Amino acid sequence: MLKCASVYTYEIDDQEKALAEIKAQLEQKITLLKYSAGIIMCHPEFIESGVMQHLCENLPVDLVGTTNVSQAVNGEAGELILTIFVMTADDVWFKPGITDSLLEGVDAPLKAAFEKVSAGETGSPKLAIIFPPLLIDRYAGDEYLKAVKNIIPGTPYFGMAAVNDRLNGEGSETIHNGRHRTDAMSFVLCYGNINPRFFVATLPINNAFFLNAEITKANGNLVHEINNINALKFFEDANFPKNMKYFPLLVNFSKRKDNDDVPVIVGNTGFTEDGTAIFNIDVDEGSTLNMVTCTPNDILSTSLNEIKRINELEDVNGVLLLPCAVRRHLLLGAGKPLAELQIAKDVLSVPFMMCYAGGEICPTSVKNGIPTNRFHNYSLVILVL
Repeated sequence: MLKCASVYTYEIDDQEKALAEIKAQLEQKITLLKYSAGIIMCHPEFIESGVMQHLCENLPVDLVGTTNVSQAVNGEAGELILTIFVMTADDVWFKPGITDSLLEGVDAPLKAAFEKVSAGETGSPKLAIIFPPLLIDRYAGDEYLKAVKNIIPGTPYFGMAAVNDRLNGEGSETIHNGRHRTDAMSFVLCYGNINPRFFVATLPINNAFFLNAEITKANGNLVHEINNINALKFFEDANFPKNMKYFPLLVNFSKRKDNDDVPVIVGNTGFTEDGTAIFNIDVDEGSTLNMVTCTPNDILSTSLNEIKRINELEDVNGVLLLPCAVRRHLLLGAGKPLAELQIAKDVLSVPFMMCYAGGEICPTSVKNGIPTNRFHNYSLVILVL
């Protein structure tokens, strides 16, 4: 059976003190079984000081993750913090890895890395936890999901794009056993007796307007026309200026073969010179689009409702919660930067880790063993183990 534990340290300067704190918590909380791996999240200063690398080199588990701006685990929520979520089992095994640079393409480096770490395995992993780099000016979020789907079809993916305190992705890094990269995807493939369950908390649907505007001309993640109007003009007519980015858009994939009737909230990352809107996901002509308003109260209420559901579940060994970094940005503007993390800290009694994402990766549904993997923005995605 899978067992989990979460640990943390605020010690940025003293590598040995940080290691002693983490080891003491691990000894108190969990006994490592045959197979183990961990998710590590840290403020960038832990990389600069060498603490992150020192922990990875001296702890008895493989560690993958990303830089982060604020996190919560059982009993703690903070900003200048390093957290680790440990998974261990006799009947679940883990294959961690990291790709080569993705700057010249996603498919080939990802395929090579997955094949390397999964050598000897006879079937697809039951779960892939993935941490792609946040390369906004180069790739839409869907580029990573399409590449993974080509390599391990039928596997659910959960994870997040790397993030730091700047929403443009600059300086965000992925981590694998002490290595840290701005241009590579770290990951862990999970095999064996593992039963992942997934939940997505979006913004309140009754906050949506535009009345199901139709995407009438699109190519991949580029939306040329909405309601047969140039995309930029459509948004300008709705009083959204050209330089506005990341506003939440609710997309219903009504024309997709894998449509499961669950809409997805994504951000637009800007416009081209000809007024084409750039989305973080691929969309299809005929899909519908709504604008969604977002307030701090919307964020906290949707988080609370979804997190409460976890306590009603059976056979919960551990939980990973990844809210969008824009949610934190809005809470920060309201003077409540830790409020969403505090909800998880106060409500959850099972081992958990919660940290902010530069884009969330989570299935919207799993039907007959087939996951509908999606890339999200503005949302809170949850993996229950």
